[in-house]
Amino acid sequence: MADEKIALVTGANKGIGFAVARALGERGVTVVVGARDEVLGKQAADALAAEGITAGTLCLDVTDPHCVAEAARVLDRRHGRLDILVNNAGTAGSFTGTPGEASAADLREVYETNVFGVVTVTHAMLPLLHRSPAARIVNLSSHVGSLTLTAPGAPLAGVSMIAYQSSKTALNAITAAYAKDLAGTPVKVNAALPGVVATDINHHRGHRTPAEGAEIVVRLALLDDSGPTGQCLADDGPVPW
Repeated sequence: MADEKIALVTGANKGIGFAVARALGERGVTVVVGARDEVLGKQAADALAAEGITAGTLCLDVTDPHCVAEAARVLDRRHGRLDILVNNAGTAGSFTGTPGEASAADLREVYETNVFGVVTVTHAMLPLLHRSPAARIVNLSSHVGSLTLTAPGAPLAGVSMIAYQSSKTALNAITAAYAKDLAGTPVKVNAALPGVVATDINHHRGHRTPAEGAEIVVRLALLDDSGPTGQCLADDGPVPW
């Protein structure tokens, strides 16, 4: 149907991504589960379909430009447009040392997914998003990506995850850049901060559930025309860059 929304959620076979796909589907959105592993992606889509949600799957490795380009072609053939892009796929990487011990390779491991992957996917999907009457891009960020909150003496100054933190800071800058570039179009771009959610990325040590973390993402994905763009938002409001 022409008024049916189509959403692509990257890394949606588990964790926050799966919760976002489920919540969007429960609101009548057709969801496309983006996953590197086709089997896991299909299992997730089948689980959503069993709940009455219209869901499909898409093989999508955000670190592989050829895979991403093919995914955009598949979406074009299936739906002809994209209304919602949720850049959820992310990693904390394997490095756990101090900033002084970090190498460029340690950061690159994380940036390939959290930064370059977002740019690769967004670039490939923009033509489809421009065909939507009111497209929304939501990038999954983090409080620890805020320079204001992590500067010396700030509330999160004690957090030391140089690769992950700086990747989310870079993602915030990219979000603001896209929002400025797309100002004046129907496309809104925002960063969502789900909080410390219990997922694989933190060995399930978070105090929030994936469903709770998904709430701000879904809110930004379904913004009406009066909603914000170019903002960094958590459940309780804007978070300083």
